[in-house]
Amino acid sequence: MDKPVLLTKEGLDKLQSELEELLTVRRGEIAERIKYAKDFGDITENAEYEDAKNEQGMLEGRILTLEAMIRNAVIIEQDAQAGVVQVGSTVEVKDDDGVQAFTIVGPAEVDVTAGKISMESPVGKALLGRRVGDRVDVQSPGGARQLRVVSVH
Repeated sequence: MDKPVLLTKEGLDKLQSELEELLTVRRGEIAERIKYAKDFGDITENAEYEDAKNEQGMLEGRILTLEAMIRNAVIIEQDAQAGVVQVGSTVEVKDDDGVQAFTIVGPAEVDVTAGKISMESPVGKALLGRRVGDRVDVQSPGGARQLRVVSVH
């Protein structure tokens, strides 16, 4: 049974855009590659054909994954608890390395380079429910660290 996929509205829009791109553009491009490769003759020893078929398989798998994620999407709504870290919050924390900002998101939206961390990650779990000024001890794969919540938006 499919489990709920927690997403922000922005995250759902991003998944829907990716799905649309795959269905309307990428599928056609790969079909063209397969057709072109077939024109070379014997497909049993045709590397271009094999490559295009493998890409088609990966594309179709991603389409199925996206469709399931969108079908099971549960939009994260910020409740009225201002100043409390929750899923969807952007949190500034300070540690020995300085100040960092994270947005707490569901696992399907994680993008560490954009500062989006999972609510299921060690830092995400530790920050949920905290308020400005709270100190949080986090045990992560990188080692133990202490964070202080600077701001919550």
